[in-house]
Amino acid sequence: MSRHIVASLLVLCVCVVVASCRDSVRKETRVTDDGAEAERLLQGIWVDDEVENVAFKVAGDSVFYPDGTSMPSVFRVEDDTLVMGNPPSRYPIIKQTANIFWFENQAGDVVKLRKSTDPNSVLAFANERPKVMSVTEVVKKDTVVVYAGERYHCYVAINPTKYKVIRKTYNDDGVEVDNVYYDNIIHISVFHGADRLYSRDFRKSMFSHLVPRRFLDQAVLGNVEYDRVDSDGFHFNTTLCIPDAASCYLLDAVISFDGKMRMEVVDY
Repeated sequence: MSRHIVASLLVLCVCVVVASCRDSVRKETRVTDDGAEAERLLQGIWVDDEVENVAFKVAGDSVFYPDGTSMPSVFRVEDDTLVMGNPPSRYPIIKQTANIFWFENQAGDVVKLRKSTDPNSVLAFANERPKVMSVTEVVKKDTVVVYAGERYHCYVAINPTKYKVIRKTYNDDGVEVDNVYYDNIIHISVFHGADRLYSRDFRKSMFSHLVPRRFLDQAVLGNVEYDRVDSDGFHFNTTLCIPDAASCYLLDAVISFDGKMRMEVVDY
């Protein structure tokens, strides 16, 4: 037998062995093709395999997080993929057994979890209702302004509401979660003596023509501050911010002496 034939046979054997190993790994990691069975295996509390921090709890069709600020996510398993949230985020499952769950997060890292056997792990979920972060009381500001010898009053009142704002972020495992905040309605009034020049409630929807929709959906109307008066009218600095992030729009709301209002973006 020639050396070329022997070499070819050796290469073929190596390829067969490699392919066989790959098939073996696939068989180990794909426990089931049944999404319902995969969802059943996920029920319970899961902890990080290395640092043993509680990652999440699966109960029924929902995933619960221990941080107290993230909303539960509805999940399903389809085509070896964990699907969570709305709109859905997809996480390829790398390995799953009754007690092991490995998946790839959105950064491409493999998160390795194991099912908790510690009865104290349940304490991480003592309060499953997420905390909603918001202003809790009305804030009122009153400014006296003198312009061209005339006296004016500017009133601002920040009123907390029950309108929820959902901000999408990532937890320590690189999983997208929804944090809940409450929006505000801010009232502005301008008086010239007893005459009311302007009075209106500001809602963040008023800024939809100036701020991108994707930003606006996750933003809170945070504050309005009287800034100055000039020949154009009364200027109020207005901030729209994504909570717990550095992203904010600063807008100038100008109320003219004849009671008209216009807005423009000052900074982002």
